[in-house]
Amino acid sequence: MILTIEQQDGLAELINIAFSRTAASLSELTSQRVLLNVPDVAVYPSGELVPTLAKMIHNDVATIHQVFHGPMEGDALLLLDYQSAVLLTELLTNDSSVQRLDSSAREVLTEVGNILLNACLSMFGDLLHTHLAFSVPRLKVEALQIMLNQLIAGKEELRYALVIYTGFRLRSSAVNGYLVLVLGVASLNRLLEALEEA
Repeated sequence: MILTIEQQDGLAELINIAFSRTAASLSELTSQRVLLNVPDVAVYPSGELVPTLAKMIHNDVATIHQVFHGPMEGDALLLLDYQSAVLLTELLTNDSSVQRLDSSAREVLTEVGNILLNACLSMFGDLLHTHLAFSVPRLKVEALQIMLNQLIAGKEELRYALVIYTGFRLRSSAVNGYLVLVLGVASLNRLLEALEEA
């Protein structure tokens, strides 16, 4: 499945707006400027998801995962390598003694993930004039492969997936992370139709 240049540009513009809103929320929470990369938009066979995302994050990854439903279904993910997750918790709690993701740190990260993913998905729905419902966010710390095996993409078979991701960095710290949206083919087609009508 190949997107046309026009479809890629339309999706990139839509996502850029949604991810920028998410970055603004993170900047407000941490009082730091958030530098956002240009979003990458591409369709991958499901078998290429792991090697694609593995280029971004290695070893264990802290993932805040939220499933969304509605006219489009899929998975929204905030991905942080373990050390970045610890540093982000320090920034959010003003506690420099955080060394690991204990239950308190995990609670903080889950809440911030909830705020960031809702900011992104709400803007996504607003721009497309549709309503998306969200599941309760879940935080897990595990190997990337295990995390990807748990992607749901609604009730759709995940033979191909639209993967939209962007890297972000807090200017005055070593916190690096990624925002990722994964949609199955049926949802991707509905998204493209909505974009054409917008």
